[in-house]
Amino acid sequence: MMPLLLAMGLLFVASIETVRNTIGTSLNVVLGPLVDTFQVPFYIMIIILSTMTGFYSSIIQKYTIDYKKMKETQNRMKEFQKEYREAMLSKDEKWIKKLESKRSKMMQEQMEMSQAQFKPMGYIMVITLPIFFWLIFRLNHFEAMINMPFFGLVHLTDLIMGPAPAWIIWYMLCSITLSQVIRKALDIGGL
Repeated sequence: MMPLLLAMGLLFVASIETVRNTIGTSLNVVLGPLVDTFQVPFYIMIIILSTMTGFYSSIIQKYTIDYKKMKETQNRMKEFQKEYREAMLSKDEKWIKKLESKRSKMMQEQMEMSQAQFKPMGYIMVITLPIFFWLIFRLNHFEAMINMPFFGLVHLTDLIMGPAPAWIIWYMLCSITLSQVIRKALDIGGL
């Protein structure tokens, strides 16, 4: 419950422009020289930051989610659904009634499994939101172009998929892809 409240609080804080700018400016002291002094292209900075995001989110999930229990719960749910389907097809009222009483327990387990997946979200957002604030801060003061697949050459602040700017799409593509590689390399479980 606490991580979820933390995540909601962080999303509220993200809506306050002065807070975003203050955090973005502060983080610029650390990340700004990479772009300014070392001339790292901005799209490469996004790859670096999304790699960091993939790494720490994978580590946090590894230590906050019980993947073995989650897999067991999923297997029990599959077995229950199979058995329930058979009972419904056979129209065996006793069997159906027995399974109906078991159903609420199964639903409770499924709910607990879903909540466990949200547990690391607050911790991950504590690190990710400041990175986003810095990216927004820099993009408001910096011209950066990228050649995006299917979209061609676009400015990183251009809206390319509905209300989503190119930098967020690029960040998500890099983060999702690199997270999979990191999870495989670190042998972090999954579903």
